[in-house]
Amino acid sequence: MKKEGRFIDNLETKYWYFYSEEYSIIKSGSFKEGIKNDWWLFYNKSGEINHKCQLKNNKKDGYCLIYKNQKLVKASRFMQNKKIKEWTDFSSFKKENSLNDLN
Repeated sequence: MKKEGRFIDNLETKYWYFYSEEYSIIKSGSFKEGIKNDWWLFYNKSGEINHKCQLKNNKKDGYCLIYKNQKLVKASRFMQNKKIKEWTDFSSFKKENSLNDLN
């Protein structure tokens, strides 16, 4: 199985999971009427989250958080798929952003 999720009117909807040929998870996220929206999670070969991004209408729109060894190492802010800001440490990210924006 390469992916699993639900369809409504032949369009992906709700939460989906995507797998490699070795059956390990590679990404997961939400669709609304066949369009990627909300948080999408991307996994490394060990099944740990490598990065996660907020999407709107199939484009990065919001935050992307990059992890290494399960620790946040970088954050970026996107608007309509264009990077508008980047932080390389959590303290500077926290100073400039509300953690409520990550919901």
